Amino acid sequence: MDFKQIEQYFRRGLTNREILTLLKEVHGVKFSNRTLERLLSKHQLWRRKNKTDEADVAAFIQQQLQTSGQSHGYRWMHQKCWLNGIITDRETVRLILRLLDGEGVDLRSRNRLRRRGYFSRGPNYVWHIDGYDKLKPYGIGISGCIDGFSRKMMWLEAYRTNNDPRVIAGYFMTAVIEAEGCPNMVRLDLGTENVNVAEMQKFLHHGTHPDSACVSFGPSTSNQWIERWWLTLRSQCIQFWMNLFDNMKEDGHYADTFLDKCLIQFCFQNLIQEELDQVTSSWNNHRIRPIHNSRSPNGRPAIMHAVPQLYGARDYLHPVGPQEVEVCLEECVFKDYPCDKDVFDACVHLITEHNLDMPKDVYSTVDFYIKLRELINNELSATD
Repeated sequence: MDFKQIEQYFRRGLTNREILTLLKEVHGVKFSNRTLERLLSKHQLWRRKNKTDEADVAAFIQQQLQTSGQSHGYRWMHQKCWLNGIITDRETVRLILRLLDGEGVDLRSRNRLRRRGYFSRGPNYVWHIDGYDKLKPYGIGISGCIDGFSRKMMWLEAYRTNNDPRVIAGYFMTAVIEAEGCPNMVRLDLGTENVNVAEMQKFLHHGTHPDSACVSFGPSTSNQWIERWWLTLRSQCIQFWMNLFDNMKEDGHYADTFLDKCLIQFCFQNLIQEELDQVTSSWNNHRIRPIHNSRSPNGRPAIMHAVPQLYGARDYLHPVGPQEVEVCLEECVFKDYPCDKDVFDACVHLITEHNLDMPKDVYSTVDFYIKLRELINNELSATD
């Protein structure tokens, strides 16, 4: 077996026991714990030896605190450290966070929330799909899907729209292809953006289920798991972007025009998507703690989704054929330009003409946006 897969599991922060379980149940490879330890040691992968220097850990955390990482608790930040190749323990992260961001630690510790119970029979029994509009005033629509049993995020995408049914269908079919099947049921709200997903879900089940058994509609507010997850997304990521764009608006750099929305999309969409990818990876590999009086399993979403038998459940994935997939793909639209094509072309032209470089960090991107906005407005004024 390729050791890269074992290394990937290790760097996701999984324990030896969890790695051995995945190797056996997912890959059909059975190792003893001693063999695994020997392999990890051979490749210098240790949890207690060769820890990253605490100064480097602090530097990474300080960097994260300059972005939406300022919303992370120490468990989430510890998971993010591991995913970025930083070997440290949870207590070290907790102490550094307390030192660097004591006020944030105190604010997070006061936040408590209780919700009604929920239970799903197994992975892929229900996928909960919804849109998130908190960045919509600035031209960024977010679409997400979470598995009801494992709470694994199946997709989390930022784009210039989350209302086009063909785009949402593209996210759905990408997840279906990756999973090699479709869910037993999808839970959707009644918006027009979901009509293609609903029809594709029915088509992929082609008569094996009544339509009402494979598609469930209801108000967005009662789509519990995805609605609960939006709170996590806001606290761990989106609040930072809301504050950033609100400040830009207050400073006179955003006027809610078509052009300004396009420039936000052009400059910031990739950065936001990168953060969403990091949030998804951290979430899928973190450990969900037991909840009192809850019937939902606890553990890592990625493992609960991959090995449901460990939790007394089974996989409800419905296999689909390549011909059915091809038919559905014809009705999908996938991401292309981050904004209106004419504005995109104008931005590329100005970047080339003025020898500008696309920045990679948030605050340099703000300056880049302001410069690009000024150049385009000057061009428009010159043509009047």
